[in-house]
Amino acid sequence: WVAELTGLLDLAAWPAGMRVIVRKERPHPGAQLRITDHEGMRITAFATNSPRGQLPVLELRHRRRARCEDRIRNAKDMGLEKFPLQGFAQNQLWCQIIQLASELVAWMQTIALTGHDARKWEPKRLRARLFEIPATLVRRARHKVLHLAEHAPEAVRVLTGVNRLRTTVAQT
Repeated sequence: WVAELTGLLDLAAWPAGMRVIVRKERPHPGAQLRITDHEGMRITAFATNSPRGQLPVLELRHRRRARCEDRIRNAKDMGLEKFPLQGFAQNQLWCQIIQLASELVAWMQTIALTGHDARKWEPKRLRARLFEIPATLVRRARHKVLHLAEHAPEAVRVLTGVNRLRTTVAQT
């Protein structure tokens, strides 16, 4: 398969120092095989112009870049795709609001939703499961009390996350 791949790539037109790193690995248990998998093995490739670096370091950097692209996709889901305002300065403010919302969601998933699969949820799923739970906020004896709808399937998860955030804020 390496010979086939070498025949497909013509690196002559690429910038000097470019190299393609190809890896063949067995998919994780339960993964659905793709049409591009060869004899049950998943082939992944990436290009780099790093002059040096061991393969594990380069792969880690490449995978971190994928996480960065996930954050960009999530920001687009939160409203970065659209510029609803008229002027440049107004839309610049819109981008800052989206950036702040993305940061808040990322920190909320990191701090409040530890040990849950909700840490990996995309913004659309977070909105549908956590952010749209019917609730009322009341003041009672100088304390704010959050009442969540009992029929909401994720109400316990929200309350656990809110309590975790409170304890984290109280410790700082």
